[in-house]
Amino acid sequence: MAYSIAACEMCKGIDRIIVSTEDEEIAKTAKEYGAEVPFMRPVEFAQDMSTDVDFLRHFFDQVPVQEAALIRPTTPFRDPLYMEMVIERYFQIRDNATGLKTVNEINENPYKVYRLNDNVCRGFFESFEGKAEYTNLPRQTFPQAYIGNGYIDIVKRETIALGTTFGNRIYAEVSEKVIDIDSPFDLKIARLEIQENRELLDFLRRRSKNE
Repeated sequence: MAYSIAACEMCKGIDRIIVSTEDEEIAKTAKEYGAEVPFMRPVEFAQDMSTDVDFLRHFFDQVPVQEAALIRPTTPFRDPLYMEMVIERYFQIRDNATGLKTVNEINENPYKVYRLNDNVCRGFFESFEGKAEYTNLPRQTFPQAYIGNGYIDIVKRETIALGTTFGNRIYAEVSEKVIDIDSPFDLKIARLEIQENRELLDFLRRRSKNE
């Protein structure tokens, strides 16, 4: 979370950093690193099965803005200059988009992925271009696939009010591949990456000394 806050502080396109949490310890840490916690998130919006739209609706109820950059702490390493570029791009296309997501290319195409039914491999789709046994086709056969990476997403009040996080016209900003921490293995990789993020690390050290 501290890395995400630091990136926001170094990004000229962001003028206010608000952390939404139900946890007092997280709130205390967020404040120590320079973020605001003007309200606490309701516990019912902080469960394992809670959706983004739940806590974002609560956020927009508390904060009188029309859009917000959604910065997830599970993607800690960001370039503030790239964040600024994405924000500038958003304001160019905002009238034609219901939201913005940063994505990166993935090698694991969904047409090559299986689900297991009694330990029997089954594809997730009925066919690909009329071919039922599509999973054994060369990877180059399929369209390039992308996945959201949480680098910087932008959500709109009017979209959230409709009960959806990004709406039906999501503008995609293709970024480099970044670490998105979803497992203990991802966390190990993130720890190895820390030393390569010198600018953010030095920023946090300076802030710690100033405190």
